[in-house]
Order: sequence, then C-alpha cells, then structure tokens
Amino acid sequence: MTKLATIGQIAITVSDIDLALAFYRDLLGLDFLFRAGPHLAFLNADGVRLMLSTPQGAGAVGANSVLYFKVAAIEATHAALVAKGAQNERAPQLAAQMPDHQLWLGFLRDPDGNLLGLMEEKRD
Repeated sequence: MTKLATIGQIAITVSDIDLALAFYRDLLGLDFLFRAGPHLAFLNADGVRLMLSTPQGAGAVGANSVLYFKVAAIEATHAALVAKGAQNERAPQLAAQMPDHQLWLGFLRDPDGNLLGLMEEKRD
C-alpha cells in the first residue's frame, strides 16, 4: 500500500479572487505564483501550493477545511495580522501540553469567513 505523506496543494473556495489575493498574498505574506484565468490563483506556503478558486461546481464560500500555518511568536504574529485587518476568531492559547513542548493555537477569518489556524510548538 502506498503511504501518502506530503501535501502538494490545498484548494480553498473564495467569493472574489482579487479580495482573497489581497488577504493571502498582501496581508499574510504568501508568495504569489500565478493566475490561471479570472477564477483561479496560486500561492506558495513554504512549498505547499494554495489554490484560490471561486465556486465551480464544488465547494462553498466560507465552508472549507481549516488551514493551519506554523508560526513563531504566535501572540505577536496574531496581533500583527489582526492589526493589519484580519478578523480575529480566537486569540492564541495553550491547546495541549506535550512531553517536550506546548501546542498553542490561535484563529483568524479571511474575508469570506474561512477559518485559518495559527500554530506554534513552544519548546519547554
């Protein structure tokens, strides 16, 4: 049996490609790769391609899976993104105490209401 281990691309359904690009590229700082017509745009999230797409037969705006971004200094990162215009869903807090680190999570919403997670593994 083949084991799947690497995510190559994540698709997220948005209402407006230009508005989504302003959020993911300009506010979050993801690298823009290319556009494929008016309804698709692609960005790079440290080697994982993020596909922004308007609804095209599947997917609903604001009803997608959660994207979790690994960050350093989660409290400062979260505060900076909210200050730049991201909608706060939940401030960072301890989610789990592991044997060698703490898992902290915080959440934001994009302009379409899609949930974005910020995660940091704080070493003890």
